[in-house]
Amino acid sequence: MKKILIIMMICAIFALCAQNVYAQPFSWYFKPAKSGAQPEVIPEAKDFADEFNTIYMGNPESKKIYLTFDAGYENGNVEKILDVLKEKDVKGAFFVLPNIIKKNTDLIARMKDEGHLICNHTKSHKDMSKITDFSEFEKELKGVEDVLYEKTGYEIDKFYRPPEGRFSEENLKFASDMGYYTVFWSLAYADWDNNKQMNPERALELVLARTHNGCVALFHPTSSTNAEILGKYIDTLKEQGYEFGTLYEFIQDNKKEEVENEEN
Repeated sequence: MKKILIIMMICAIFALCAQNVYAQPFSWYFKPAKSGAQPEVIPEAKDFADEFNTIYMGNPESKKIYLTFDAGYENGNVEKILDVLKEKDVKGAFFVLPNIIKKNTDLIARMKDEGHLICNHTKSHKDMSKITDFSEFEKELKGVEDVLYEKTGYEIDKFYRPPEGRFSEENLKFASDMGYYTVFWSLAYADWDNNKQMNPERALELVLARTHNGCVALFHPTSSTNAEILGKYIDTLKEQGYEFGTLYEFIQDNKKEEVENEEN
């Protein structure tokens, strides 16, 4: 009897250790490369991240850029960003919070009407890596879905970005089980603090230097610097032969690459 109890205790300990590893928190990051090369992204989590529906960097042979924006509120610059995207005929993905949906419903409708994706940035903008219960995780994503549908009648595009890039392997599985792609990035810079905006010329130089084939770019549309440089950024990349795609195109492009690799 004692042996059975000991075995059960050992099994329980192993199960708990496995669960803790599965719930280990991570913060997404990348190491910028030089000369337009693709950066290194979070090596300690990349292997298991690739097992789930994650998006962070595309085909290294494809001169394609995917623009994404984390939009929690409007301060006049989100509208300016939309004006630029419309002028340049480029589509983006906006990861939104309930606040901007409720207070700026017309802006959200404009995003959708102009062909942009309305994606999920969670209900509470909390550290999602601390969530280990599926029902709690589901509430965070469903909260945005419900507000969007209530205010606009639109269904959300099932792409999810965890606030501040905080996640766990368990989180990725939860999102995948809900039919979502978790979207990270391979280009970003410190643009989120409206009181500490980078000089526009320096910012443009920085993001152009970090742009690469298959780039998933993260910008905050509340940034006055981004509103000022976005048009020039797009024009310069087009001159360099880059194209701009949507996250749906990312999925299709990635599937094509997988099929080609299998055939080869």
